[in-house]
Amino acid sequence: MSVFVWIETFKGKAVNTSWEALGAGRTLADGLNVPLVALVFGENASEVAKQAGQNGANKAIVSDDATLKEFRLKPYAALLTKLVNEQQPKVVLAVGTSRGRELLAASAADTDSGLLSEVVELNLDGETIKVVRPAYAGKLLSEATGIGGTTFITIRGRAFQPNAVNEGASVEVTSTAPALSEDQIVSKVEAFEEEVGSVNLGDAAIIVSGGRGMANNPKEAPAGVTGDAAAVWKAQDGFETILKPLAGVLGAALGASRAAVDAGYIPYAHQVGQTGKTVTPDLYIACGISGAIQHQAGMRGSKVIVAINKDAESPIFKMARYGLTGDLYQIVPALTAELKKRLGK
Repeated sequence: MSVFVWIETFKGKAVNTSWEALGAGRTLADGLNVPLVALVFGENASEVAKQAGQNGANKAIVSDDATLKEFRLKPYAALLTKLVNEQQPKVVLAVGTSRGRELLAASAADTDSGLLSEVVELNLDGETIKVVRPAYAGKLLSEATGIGGTTFITIRGRAFQPNAVNEGASVEVTSTAPALSEDQIVSKVEAFEEEVGSVNLGDAAIIVSGGRGMANNPKEAPAGVTGDAAAVWKAQDGFETILKPLAGVLGAALGASRAAVDAGYIPYAHQVGQTGKTVTPDLYIACGISGAIQHQAGMRGSKVIVAINKDAESPIFKMARYGLTGDLYQIVPALTAELKKRLGK
């Protein structure tokens, strides 16, 4: 028996949230008195396995075959399923990124096992695994239990702390062959197009978000830009000249409500909410966001919420620890200037 933790990688480097999965896995492994085993597939797997050992893993299973260089569901799921069938771990854990959810769901189906997703708390009752996970868009917390066989679990990012790093720790590494050959894999990865200069919302400790209220920019739109086009121009200018400087001072990611995205103020990649990203930062600053239930579903887990809005009756104030009623175009620049002084920037 063991606890498996899949270490997600990209271009031969571990995705940092994977260390949170090892932190969650350590709790279970210690409680069950079993080894914590890191699974590392793809480029530079052996080196990433060493890092996994420094981050709490007792053992590592690696496969650095060329078929696993880039993430493709079919070869990854086939290998994970093979390892689960061979070793019968008690748990398979991963952070609930898009890849983590896809991989564990596929392997859980292949092995006829249970899957518990979006977990924010893990407990043991003897050898029975009990979890807590959000329900109804985060309005409630539900309890669930893993019953029999292997339980697959994806955890919510930033819900668990990584283990303390021990640079002197060693890890027992075992190599394994891939489950599929290249001619059995129909998908090919040709290239990646990366967005440069932005902070990943899922990893961000601080997020500054804007909503429909960004269109209340007092600046005049350029000559000839009127009506809806003027509102879009004003909002886009507000994101660029008002919110981005605040995010820059704080080292924050830039987010947005669905209303702002639908109106064309900012690309979808920045959307927070039920149909966008679910985030759990230490600090969430909502500017000109009313706080519709769909948006709340995406940021309810934030540790501290600050709301800035003209409408004192906006639902966002019921969630916020700190609320500022007023014009964000006056408040945010003043806040940015003061933070620059306080932080020496």
